[in-house]
Amino acid sequence: MRLIFIRHGQTPANVLGLLDTAHPGPGLTELGTTQAAAIPDALDGQGVDALFASTLVRTQLTAQPLAAARGLGVTVLGGLHEIEAGALEGRGDLPSVRTYLETVFAWGSGDLDARMPGGPDGHDFFGRYNGDLESIARSGVDSAAVVSHGAAIRVWVAAHATNVAPTFAAENHLDNTGIVVLDGSFDDGWSLARWADQPIGGAVLADASAEDPTGELLSEAD
Repeated sequence: MRLIFIRHGQTPANVLGLLDTAHPGPGLTELGTTQAAAIPDALDGQGVDALFASTLVRTQLTAQPLAAARGLGVTVLGGLHEIEAGALEGRGDLPSVRTYLETVFAWGSGDLDARMPGGPDGHDFFGRYNGDLESIARSGVDSAAVVSHGAAIRVWVAAHATNVAPTFAAENHLDNTGIVVLDGSFDDGWSLARWADQPIGGAVLADASAEDPTGELLSEAD
């Protein structure tokens, strides 16, 4: 099957460079709404049989234009939300951002015992995230769009894509409404087919001034 991951549109916390992972989370900025509105045209020609979002408001708002354009419902699943920042929630200082990124990318490289300060470990994250993705795969759809979150998408790809190194996701941006496409299955493995680091509507919808911790390179947190 094909998994089309779509990172949500820009939020106020993305602009401010804050780790914002709590429920229900903020809505979208004006730019974020524009980014979401560009998704249907940008995915024209790409089959989407089912559309899913996380429990955080920003993913559901991002999914709405695509749902309306394709006549699809948006199924909200409880395990697709962002990786919890724990004791780092609401922080934007470089040491906190680096600790967050180092922890989650340790999971992507196989160290599932690493624990977020005051938060989950890799077993917790992959348990809930894979649980929902496996349920999507079992539904029998050929192509599913999953609106999720920067760190969650990147770390999942790091751990599951067989044709790139686990470090790939840490070394590549994933901007708001960036698209990541994988083909395969949980039985046979997943191959990364597309990684679009810019917003799906193009560079004109990027915000170069925003300090976006869950979408940036690990090296940028130095």
